Amino acid sequence: MTLIDNSSFIVAALAILVFPIIGFTINGLLAKSIKEPTSGWIATLSVGFSFLAAVYLFFGLPADSYFTVDLFQWIAFGETTISFGLMVDALTVTMLLVITGIGMLIHMYSISYMHGDEGFTRFFTYLNMFVFFMLVLVMGSNYLIMFIGWEGVGLCSYLLIGFWFKKSAYNDAAKKAFVMNRVGDLGYLLAIFLMLFYFGTLDYSGVMVAAQEYTAINGNTIVTAVAILLFVGAMGKSAQLPLSTWLPDAMAGPTPVSALIHAATMVTAGIYMVVRSNVIYALAPVAMDLVLVAGVLTCVYGAVIGLMQNDIKKVLAYSTVSQLGLMFAALGLGAFSSGMFHVVTHAFFKALLFLGAGSVIHALSNEQDMRFMGGLSKSLKTTYTTVLIGSLAIAGIFPFAGFFSKDEILAFAFEENLAVWIILSASAVLTAFYMFRLIYLTFSGEYRGDEETKKKIHESPALMTIPLWVLAGFSIVIGFIGMPEGLGFTHAFKNYLAAVTNPGTEILNLDPHAHSVALELILIGLAMGLAVAAILYARKKYVTDKQLPHKEGEKLPAFQHAVYNKFYLDELYDNTIVKPIRFFSDKAFVWFDKNVLDIMVSGSAQLTKAGGNSLRLLQNGNTGFYLFLMVSGTILLFIIRLLVK
Repeated sequence: MTLIDNSSFIVAALAILVFPIIGFTINGLLAKSIKEPTSGWIATLSVGFSFLAAVYLFFGLPADSYFTVDLFQWIAFGETTISFGLMVDALTVTMLLVITGIGMLIHMYSISYMHGDEGFTRFFTYLNMFVFFMLVLVMGSNYLIMFIGWEGVGLCSYLLIGFWFKKSAYNDAAKKAFVMNRVGDLGYLLAIFLMLFYFGTLDYSGVMVAAQEYTAINGNTIVTAVAILLFVGAMGKSAQLPLSTWLPDAMAGPTPVSALIHAATMVTAGIYMVVRSNVIYALAPVAMDLVLVAGVLTCVYGAVIGLMQNDIKKVLAYSTVSQLGLMFAALGLGAFSSGMFHVVTHAFFKALLFLGAGSVIHALSNEQDMRFMGGLSKSLKTTYTTVLIGSLAIAGIFPFAGFFSKDEILAFAFEENLAVWIILSASAVLTAFYMFRLIYLTFSGEYRGDEETKKKIHESPALMTIPLWVLAGFSIVIGFIGMPEGLGFTHAFKNYLAAVTNPGTEILNLDPHAHSVALELILIGLAMGLAVAAILYARKKYVTDKQLPHKEGEKLPAFQHAVYNKFYLDELYDNTIVKPIRFFSDKAFVWFDKNVLDIMVSGSAQLTKAGGNSLRLLQNGNTGFYLFLMVSGTILLFIIRLLVK
């Protein structure tokens, strides 16, 4: 890539960071005096201005170029220096557009969704801070700056998930997200220490060069360790097994928070970090295999659990877990640009689906259980149409966005690992089924809720429906930036990211489209056919046969019961980690504290007191005695000195 120096680009980059901080500062300092909707518009416009600056960088910065902004030297020790700076290239700009563009729409939506909430201004203050830290994460010029953003989004997710902190269940969900992310963050921190020790730098370009040089001389053991530890961090932030259970519980926060976390910000951080580190992973086949296995398992795990969820937001949450697994599977196969392509398409249709779910919840006076919905397509026409578009996109139906990005990953998997292709294809079929299960249970048939709520059902106001239409439009067209190369089209998105992803791809020496055009068409047709079959089966089951999900407490077959209870993963953690820690805390550690530490502390106090009582007897006021002690001490010192010689 070519390093360029352009003052207007530097100003734009700084503006992208500064605007959300301005919104955060104004709303934070004047929270008591600013009323809604003013604080909401301040926050929305601040992110909107950042979006405009990101658009300027997209059109102005060549795809094969980058620029840096060194603000100041931050840390210096020995020959190592770490600067506090920014780096912007094609990958950064891609993330900036997603974060600020979708973030702005979520802010706008929230102005109406959060109307009347007593914490309205506080909510937008947190949202601006969340966006700011995500921007720091993707704009930092080294792994330590990324870590600042990494920790910042973790803090903001805690504040936003537990936003309605008067409910203890919401606080528990926030704490769970915070703690599980800290587990992953420890891996990231250890990776930073290894990079500093062995590579002597944390700058992205410096680490990539040093990793290749070190591996050529000493083998790839250290690089593999760094890659695995970085992935541990990604597992926490991007909810990969076994650190995935916090993400569905994050639904406790307001719905716009769910959209922001699941679509545009936090969970994409792990994908971004792996793509940014593509050279490290290309040098570490064992780490790549780990990423692949974790991604495949997470993909099928989320898809299977989504089949039995009745909370509309939980269905979407597990679909996010599954889609993140699909992205990591792509990265594990070496398809770095394909994984990022799905990040972009997924951001649009998943934000659409969550905001659409929020519109349903808003219309039903906060009801989230699909068993008490139905028939809403008549009264919520805009919400129904846009959610249907989002569901078609995530199901991979042509010409919607998910069709292009999913097909690309599945085609790559078919060439590289047939077993992985089968599992990912099966997960894609399950995705189509449970998403249209959501559509039919929510919008088809007759309303199954109470009559009082039925009288109040209404379409959401314009500030909520406008973002839905915008996201729906992009969910239709955004996939065309990645037309199938196997059919002879130009893949604009892959070409745009080529300067960033090619170094790792060249090391792996993979050809993602070695198969024929005929095979490409067969794979596309098979994927589409299976998705349509799943949709038709869901229609037969929930529309034609009018089946409903089981009632709470109803006995289920063993496997369905296990799926409904998320394969007891939370219970496993509770029994193997939480309860043993509590046991040792309540029993062994308490006993040690009372019978060892307390005795040591009180014993040292008693010893000091006894010594003081004894020594004070020497202070008898006799000057001659004092002189005797002084002379005796002097003689003793001389003797010790002579003996030492």
